[in-house]
Amino acid sequence: MFLRSLATAACCTLLATASLAQMGDMKMDHQPAAKAPASPPATAKVTLNGKAVTINYSSPRLKGRTIGSDIVPYGEVWRTGANPATTLITAANLKIGTLDVPAGTYTLFTLPSKEQWLFIVSKKTGEWGIPYPEGDDLGRTPMTGKTLPASQEDMSISFENTKGSSTELHVKWGTTDQYVTVKAQ
Repeated sequence: MFLRSLATAACCTLLATASLAQMGDMKMDHQPAAKAPASPPATAKVTLNGKAVTINYSSPRLKGRTIGSDIVPYGEVWRTGANPATTLITAANLKIGTLDVPAGTYTLFTLPSKEQWLFIVSKKTGEWGIPYPEGDDLGRTPMTGKTLPASQEDMSISFENTKGSSTELHVKWGTTDQYVTVKAQ
């Protein structure tokens, strides 16, 4: 009799434990959803000559601000995103505009101006994104600019017009579209 009671108690304990574990995996309706980050992480990817090129960044929002004055001031180096530094990871040797960029990992910055933006590739990695690591540039190259037909609330980085070993790296935000040609070498 004692063994039967002990077995029954063990079964009840196992069932209760399994039920509680299953309830722990369920999302309760009364729990608030996690708040989305103000500048969510994003990724731009392309394959050139069979090798991956990836940019990891955080995408800030305009929130009524104006590029060149309220946000991303002209004449000041910008981390080209938000939060952690924007990172370029390339398995291919690249030609970005006029820069030769060996395969590896880099941090990306831009220097915006009303006339022309400069694209900056920094050898320093692992920083938050600010302050700008002056003196660690692999190099700088001019970007080409055009005006978007409608304002874009979310900043984006994308690879466009990809053909074989060549693509364009675009930075878009507000009505600004700045881009630079990228070629695998």
